[in-house]
Amino acid sequence: MKKQVKDFVEFVREQGIIGLAIGLVLGVAVKNVVDQLVASFVDPFIGMIVGDRTGLEEAKYTLTIGNRSGDFAWGKFVSVSIQFLAVCLVVYVAVRFLKVNRDNVKEMSKERAKS
Repeated sequence: MKKQVKDFVEFVREQGIIGLAIGLVLGVAVKNVVDQLVASFVDPFIGMIVGDRTGLEEAKYTLTIGNRSGDFAWGKFVSVSIQFLAVCLVVYVAVRFLKVNRDNVKEMSKERAKS
């Protein structure tokens, strides 16, 4: 049993599972913040432009043919698309920032090694 626990701890260290878990938790938190930002500010603004005072998520088009009708909730789709693009932008900026910092650290390490 002790060997299995030791093997598991070694696996967690080698594979970077803790870093992955932290990244996942932070990613979910960032997604929640971006979703709320879009729902609180972007959707109402676009809803005002479109003319639907309730907000973008409630915007829909009702198609009626004879005595049958169906709602096309296009506003929800547009809202989720905006949220997706906003999350992509945040991830892109974070990755670029981390890459720049990583490159700077490598350069500083090379300079220190030379001196």
